[in-house]
Amino acid sequence: MRLKNKVIAVTASTRGIGYAIVTACAQEGAIVYMAARNQERAQARIEAFQKTGYTVKYVYNDASKPETYRTMIDDIVQAEGHIDVLVNNFGTSDPKVDLDIAHTNPDTFIDTVNMNLKSVFISSQSAIQYMAKGNGGSIINISSIGGLVPDISQVAYGTSKAAINYLTKLIAVQEARHQIRCNAVLPGMTATDAVKDNLSDNFNNLFMKHIPLERMAKPEEIAAAVVYFASDDSAYTTGQILTVSGGFGLATPIFGDLNSQANQRG
Repeated sequence: MRLKNKVIAVTASTRGIGYAIVTACAQEGAIVYMAARNQERAQARIEAFQKTGYTVKYVYNDASKPETYRTMIDDIVQAEGHIDVLVNNFGTSDPKVDLDIAHTNPDTFIDTVNMNLKSVFISSQSAIQYMAKGNGGSIINISSIGGLVPDISQVAYGTSKAAINYLTKLIAVQEARHQIRCNAVLPGMTATDAVKDNLSDNFNNLFMKHIPLERMAKPEEIAAAVVYFASDDSAYTTGQILTVSGGFGLATPIFGDLNSQANQRG
């Protein structure tokens, strides 16, 4: 029960990595708020949690309405008296239009970067105001390995995640005096429904060649890193950019080819 009675907000949390984070935090004893737009979906999830004895609640947040990043924090503090942990999990990109720099519409680039950055900035700024008045807190930004390793497409998404990595360090340095920690978790390819439903077998096989652990991450493995940063186990850890990617981007660029040859030799 590493998070017993900690009040935690998780954005974009009704499915995928966000839902896994809610589950992991609730299992560790936290009071977890699912910040989401779709209240009906969230309530269905919450009812299932309540049957197992976990404390999970709903707070409204719509990524298209920046003011709700402030109101969700206000609503949580009004209900609980404080907030201990903020997990900025929201992130968006449309691979069909977020292409390389030569072919991406400027409006697509600006809109994607704007939405991803403001979701972290506004919610963090709002949470900091309350955390600074109390005993501090922990802000955890869910970034991406794409913010470290340049891709051949998704120029806006990669740029926004790189900016979030740096913003993480800025928050860590500027708010340390208030005992507020800020760290980022960078997932690699993760086996969510969205990934499994939209990627071809050929692409998956090609991508797996370049992951030393030779598999996708499980959402629960991303959530485990979040639990660490949310807990007092990481009380002296701040400003860190933690990749949870199976080693993707760590090896020589020709790792996939060399590893295939080694496997063939047995």
